[in-house]
Amino acid sequence: MDRDIREIRPVIALDFPSKDEVVDFLAKFPEEENLFIKIGMEIFYQEGPKIVRYVKNLGHSVFLDLKLHDIPNTVKSAMRCLAGLGVDMVNVHAAGGIKMMEEARLGLIEGTPINRIVPKLIAVTQLTSTSENMMQKEQLISVSLEESVLHYAQNAEKAGLDGVVCSALEVKEIKANVANGFICLTSGIRLIGDRTGDQKRVVTPSKAREFGSDYIVVGRPITQAENPYETYQIIKEEWNQ
Repeated sequence: MDRDIREIRPVIALDFPSKDEVVDFLAKFPEEENLFIKIGMEIFYQEGPKIVRYVKNLGHSVFLDLKLHDIPNTVKSAMRCLAGLGVDMVNVHAAGGIKMMEEARLGLIEGTPINRIVPKLIAVTQLTSTSENMMQKEQLISVSLEESVLHYAQNAEKAGLDGVVCSALEVKEIKANVANGFICLTSGIRLIGDRTGDQKRVVTPSKAREFGSDYIVVGRPITQAENPYETYQIIKEEWNQ
């Protein structure tokens, strides 16, 4: 894989309910360590845009993981607002359709201040907590999980998005069927021996690298570790070996 495409930092998922916990957690890292932070629904709905500004002011990169999914015009308007926060990456649900994803991209472009880079926009395919059996029975999608993920990825590409969120297990198939430079961000990352929790499709950092992932998102293995910085370094080293 082109080293200029792949992000060398694991993306840390800050799945905390309050700013105080975020502050305490980030204080365990050296001030000079430039991190890539995922801010999700839990903390964003509690603290709002100010938590994004706080993390950005510390000099960290931010993936704002709100998984927007609504009618095209609503998503476009929301993305126009989010672009003004200075985040580096945002996402939508690919299930919202090509038109919705196109409008999301337009909203980001319109909302990005002059002389700033437009945030990367990626689409969630199937959550890594979803198994093929769940998808077929609960979503009534009759194809295989891999086919569903690939279909969503190709729709995201048609809509002009930068990439998708998927399991590392699907990356090779996606990369073989989309243009070069299309991003695959993978969650469900665990070290050997870690509990999988509610995740169904998990891999180690080294396996994600082998499969071709461009970004990996790691939450509980780091945030719940006795020494988060040490665990972060172990994961980063394995990701970049």
